[in-house]
Amino acid sequence: MSREIRLNAFDMNCVGHQSPGLWAHPRDRSWQYKDLEYWTDLAKILERGKFDGLFIADVLGIYDVYRGNGDAAIRQGAQVPVNDPLQLIPPMALVTEHLGFGLTASLSFEHPYPFARRLSTLDHLTKGRAGWNIVTSYLESGARNIGQQALTEHDARYDYAEEYLQVCYKLWEGSWEEGAILRDRERRVFSDPSKIHEIRHVGKHFQVPGI
Repeated sequence: MSREIRLNAFDMNCVGHQSPGLWAHPRDRSWQYKDLEYWTDLAKILERGKFDGLFIADVLGIYDVYRGNGDAAIRQGAQVPVNDPLQLIPPMALVTEHLGFGLTASLSFEHPYPFARRLSTLDHLTKGRAGWNIVTSYLESGARNIGQQALTEHDARYDYAEEYLQVCYKLWEGSWEEGAILRDRERRVFSDPSKIHEIRHVGKHFQVPGI
């Protein structure tokens, strides 16, 4: 059996992703990252080229270590400004049929309950073509922007991440059974309560009782 090659594009909702300064080239279009057509055009090209997926990177905060500030990154457009990647995916999914999408999202700065809901929504809208690149963040500037004095120590971040994933998987896989949605018009029953369960998670970092 012949082996298959998997093709994945790698991008970011900004200028200067992995090629700082390329935005100044006359043929570069990355400065159009704020235009929806830029992303839907990219998705169509990737689908036409038989790519399997588009991996979208992300960071919270800016690179501010060099010379003690973020001036160099800001001046050169090195991943700043950067917009949220999630909102790009539904319109790109709409203009494609097979292209998958990898979303980078840090779990260090947000409660798992609203995040799990957003990922579930994305899963529904893309018909299962979205995935999650799980990161715990590494920029001190990102931690400061949400009120932390410093970024949490590495092992502690991964301890937090482990429980975060436990909560997400309980919500995704242990809350709503297969067949819970009935859409029974005659009986006027949309969902079967007997097939929907509170997760009742109580842990070191989170308490999430509901569905």
